[in-house]
Amino acid sequence: MLRLQRSRPIWDAPLLIALSAATPAAAATSETQGWMTESVIVKASDADTVLIDTSQRFRQDSSNGDQQVARISLDHRIATGVQIGGGFAYFHSGPEQEMRLFQQLSMAKGIWLARTRIEQRFFDTADKASWRLRQRVQASVPLDRARQWTLVAATELMFQLNRAKPSDKLGLAVMRNQIGLRHPITKALDAQLLYMRQQTFRDGKPDAVAHIPWLTLSWKI
Repeated sequence: MLRLQRSRPIWDAPLLIALSAATPAAAATSETQGWMTESVIVKASDADTVLIDTSQRFRQDSSNGDQQVARISLDHRIATGVQIGGGFAYFHSGPEQEMRLFQQLSMAKGIWLARTRIEQRFFDTADKASWRLRQRVQASVPLDRARQWTLVAATELMFQLNRAKPSDKLGLAVMRNQIGLRHPITKALDAQLLYMRQQTFRDGKPDAVAHIPWLTLSWKI
């Protein structure tokens, strides 16, 4: 007897979109970067979490050189597995500075985490705010019973909603694919090492692809 297949979870949709767009452009430019992030996670209450982090991004001159990032955000749980939040970030590099506001919705179920974020980006090289939509889906799969090692895989799509600069590309502008491992060093400290492939889509010239090893150290308070 013919059996109906179960529908795929809604979490899979962004992954399918990313896979369909993941074929690199034949003439894409390529570079290697290195990122490091230090974060502090504060449980402010049963429903509120504060995240403070800094990042150092070691980049080539063609990508505006090295960049330093400072960010703070607050997430509030409104239901089981559902959080709303927002925050502020500052990005510093030689050619330009950026101040960023963002609002986000996060949903978690089992190994899956999905996040939708809206950003307002203010550059000192642009006269108006740049609006961007980011959709991220992540899977965290424990590799052992003690949960000492966790496989982390994620896809994030970034959509440019307006043109703050003439060079801005409307629609799908950036795609990030990540895979790596997370491991607790102490009860309060986790280390995560990822490989990230970042593809920036550009009008009228080759896409820019960056290959990025990314180390994150997270302290929980």
